[in-house]
Parts: sequence; structure tokens; C-alpha cells
Amino acid sequence: MLLVIDIGNTNVVLGIYDGVELTASWRLATIKGRTEDEYGILLGNLIEQVNLCPKDIDGVILACVVPPLASVFEKLSRKMFDIAALVVGPGARTGMPILYDNPKEVGADRIVNAIGAFAEHKGPLIIVDFGTATTFDVVSARGQYTGGAIAPGIGISMDALFSRTAKLPRVDFTHPKSVIGKNTVDSMQAGIYFGYVGLVDAIVSRIIKDLGEDCFVLATGGLASMIADESDAIDAVDEDITLKGLRILYELNT
Repeated sequence: MLLVIDIGNTNVVLGIYDGVELTASWRLATIKGRTEDEYGILLGNLIEQVNLCPKDIDGVILACVVPPLASVFEKLSRKMFDIAALVVGPGARTGMPILYDNPKEVGADRIVNAIGAFAEHKGPLIIVDFGTATTFDVVSARGQYTGGAIAPGIGISMDALFSRTAKLPRVDFTHPKSVIGKNTVDSMQAGIYFGYVGLVDAIVSRIIKDLGEDCFVLATGGLASMIADESDAIDAVDEDITLKGLRILYELNT
């Protein structure tokens, strides 16, 4: 069994693979102050719920964009499974040329997404990831990571709107019935939701224009399905593409 771990700024997403089959997956809150013992208790309980135990895990791979937690999960892997986790980063074989000015600047999650998406859909393609930031990653027909764009995430924007205005309330992110709100809450939800749909469609359109060729557009992240409902640009949603990419990377490096 392979344990795959994606440590993001908002969530830690974990999955267990039996061969190429994802048999279980979970999403935990990212809390920088937690120790390997605390995360170990959580993970141990989750593994037990699917009738597994630590000795069933024979491989661990992790991608991390929160540096303090990388060492936490490396220690957890050694303590809980007696395994040295494979960490996605410089030195790891990716099988994908990274055409960035400085390849080390590209977040591990973005590379993993690109690898997973290209394996399933080939290229050219665009991966839109609705995480703490909303990222747009471009992979060429030859399987090269060519770059992308980064925009503020939906949660960040909503928090800023609430914290920087005196009279506007905090609202939930939802799919409004109309873009024309009849009260303050509806108006805010319409602006946030349809604003992000417009942002996605506009950036994807500009990327395609710059490339000069059509692309398959794959969305991922917790809010991907909701945005895809109204987006003209998104072709498919796959919330597990990061976990799939991690599995592929593990096979490449072992």
C-alpha cells in the first residue's frame, strides 16, 4: 500500500493506493503547530477506519508547500511506518521538463498536478487548481511544464472583503441563483462567484490565445465543481489529480 500526502496551505490531503486504485482519501486542516505525534494520531484513526494498520503501508510520498510541515511528516513516516518518505522537490525524478526561469520556484503541488493531468489527458492542457491560491498551470503537447498564472484564492478574497470593509458581513461561498443580488449577502455572493467564473474563463482564454492552440482544461480543488457549473472554459473536474500525480511520481522514483 502506498500513502500519498499533499500538504497545502489550507488542507493536508492524504490517500492510500493499492496498486493504481485509490482505496481511501481524507482531508485534514493544515495546522503548522501540530507535531508528528498529533498528526500521527489522526492518521492512525483514519487508517483504522478502512480496516488497515501501519504495517500495511510500504511506501510514502509527500508534496509540501508549507516548509515547517515537511519535516513533521517525514518524522511521522519514520516513526509510524519505519519508512523514509519520498519528498517531491529538487533531485526527484519527474519525467517532465520544467521550462521555468528557476524550476525550484515552482510549487511541488503544481508539478504533481501537471504530471497527473498529463498522464491522463496528454497535452496541451491547462490545470486550474482552486486552493489557497488559484493557480493555472500549462503543459505542452510534448509534456513540458511551460509555466502559468497565480491569482488570489477564493477564500483569501472573501476574507479580505470582510476584513477590509466596515459594514459588509462574512458570507458563504455558494452558487447564486442570479448575478443580480437583491440584498447585501446575495450581492456579495454573486460578485464573488461570478467574478471567479469570469476570472477563470478570461485567464484560460488568454493562455490559449498566447499558445495559439486549443487546450484541454482540467479543474481540481475543493471548489472546482462549483465553478465548473458556470464556466465555459473548464472541460472536466478531477479532485484527485494531485494524489494521482503523487502515485506516478513514486513509481518513477522507485
